[in-house]
Amino acid sequence: MSDRNPRVVSALKLVRPAERRKAGRFLAEGPNAVAAALARGAVIELFATSKAIEKHEAIMGNAGCPVWIVSERIAKGLSETVTPQGLVAVCEAPAARLDHTLAKVPPEGFVAVLVDVNEPGNAGTIIRVADAAGAAAVIIAGESVDPLNGKVIRAAAGSSFHLPVVRAAIAGDVVEELLRARFRVLATSARGELSIFDVGEVLSGTRVAWLFGNEAHGLPAAIADRATHAVSIPIRGGAESLNLATAATLCLYESARSLHGSARAQAG
Repeated sequence: MSDRNPRVVSALKLVRPAERRKAGRFLAEGPNAVAAALARGAVIELFATSKAIEKHEAIMGNAGCPVWIVSERIAKGLSETVTPQGLVAVCEAPAARLDHTLAKVPPEGFVAVLVDVNEPGNAGTIIRVADAAGAAAVIIAGESVDPLNGKVIRAAAGSSFHLPVVRAAIAGDVVEELLRARFRVLATSARGELSIFDVGEVLSGTRVAWLFGNEAHGLPAAIADRATHAVSIPIRGGAESLNLATAATLCLYESARSLHGSARAQAG
């Protein structure tokens, strides 16, 4: 297929955020993301190199959508990553709304809220961790990276298709919506009044939203001040700080531990 083919031209435009918003479509690259997108029924068409078709026979055999064979050069153009994998799906963008998503969170469920998170790798990893920990949703707020960015989708390794990922422009409005919906809002902060080791009672018996801030600057004061509690992760050794995705992993799995510990207690 030529790079002048209208289908290729349309797909190449989706590398740009403005075109993704305009078209209501985005690109998912790699076997994990493509398989998850196919399972969800989100794939419109699939572009693959001959090598990728041979390597991923199981995925191609269950595609159920148009498959176009493209050159390595076109596959590289469709990729937003350093190491293209030759397998790219054009997907329908999700239409999840914040109010509808929050209404579906179970009584003791939890969500992750990313505020001004810039790094695609961090955003995608947190989506993946939230999925693994059993979070009900991920909310991408403020000046954060586009959750439909190709690097985010690839870092999420398919998890972007497993749970709602909601984009919200104004972080302050997200916090107010969470408080109205009776979530306990926890802001991660180096100066939090609660340690993550002592947060168990805060997590039990209610829905919880974890706020994670910018990699360099943390949460804006105006956002952190609206939270129900500020939670810190103590540093015992000589490390200056934790990577954002690592800190988010500890917090989300603390919610998972509390949730499943409560379920076991009720069952017993």
